[in-house]
Amino acid sequence: MPEAASIDIVLRTLADATRRAVFERVCKSSEIRVGELTQGSGVTQGAISQHLKVLKQAGLVAERPEGRNVYYRANPEGLAPLVEWMDHYAVFWRDRFTDLRTLLQEIDP
Repeated sequence: MPEAASIDIVLRTLADATRRAVFERVCKSSEIRVGELTQGSGVTQGAISQHLKVLKQAGLVAERPEGRNVYYRANPEGLAPLVEWMDHYAVFWRDRFTDLRTLLQEIDP
């Protein structure tokens, strides 16, 4: 199971609704610039840049500078701690749902 600190970083980073929306837009494109993220978001370019900085520090996005532009793309490895943590508990929940299904069938065949 991954370290609690790395899970906390990912969860804390994605807890902010605006940041999560920025991350979702980055995920939907192969690469995207800050200006493109700003369009139609209702958020200033400075705020978008700050959210991208936090996402980058958490390992959720990567950047590629090209001339005066910086292109951002999703970094799937950044979600690995969260995915591993969820996988760890998937067996637990799967067993509980199986038990519930069995119980419900016994109550109402």
